[in-house]
Amino acid sequence: MLRPRLPILHRSFSSSSSLSKHVSHIGAKPIQFPPSVTFSPSLTALGITGPLGTTSVPLHSFVKISFPEQNTMAVQVEDAEIKVQRQMWGTTRTLIHNAITGMTEGFTVPLYLVGVGYRVAMEEDPRGTQDGGNGKRFHMKLGYSHSVYVPIPPYIKAEVPHATKIVLSCTDKHLLGLFAAKVRSFRKPEPYKGKGIFVGDEKIRIKNVKKK
Repeated sequence: MLRPRLPILHRSFSSSSSLSKHVSHIGAKPIQFPPSVTFSPSLTALGITGPLGTTSVPLHSFVKISFPEQNTMAVQVEDAEIKVQRQMWGTTRTLIHNAITGMTEGFTVPLYLVGVGYRVAMEEDPRGTQDGGNGKRFHMKLGYSHSVYVPIPPYIKAEVPHATKIVLSCTDKHLLGLFAAKVRSFRKPEPYKGKGIFVGDEKIRIKNVKKK
């Protein structure tokens, strides 16, 4: 018995991207800012002034800044279908948001020294500001046969509430992260005994040592 032939269905595919609109979920999100913040936009940068100081964020020519509502900023690009513009959309919005936070609240990160005999103290740097520091330095004991000295940059505010904790503050999130990483590099956390300098809520997975 012959089965009736079923109609052949042809599915059409379109390679055209004209129907799809690319939107950056981060870039399209409005930025709320307090009344204490003022802006000085130009063709190449956005100046931001707040209670903690003044900074600027570089702007590409295709990035557009607007203020649709009071204390609200919108970041847009000329053509989101262009990959470079779409990528810089979210990046620029993040940089501006971080700059606003830095000029109003600042950023803070704690560092913890974990290990037997690990200690830190903040002291006067005998070299003063010779190496670009602010005249203070960390004196750390990290299990080496020698002490480790780290000059503190002038843009970093540092506190040592107790011998195994450092608190770093800065108005620039990027610079804060770089200096925290520098301090951490003198004794990175190791996965066997869990010793090292931990940044924030950093955690590592402890490895089991196989016994022969």
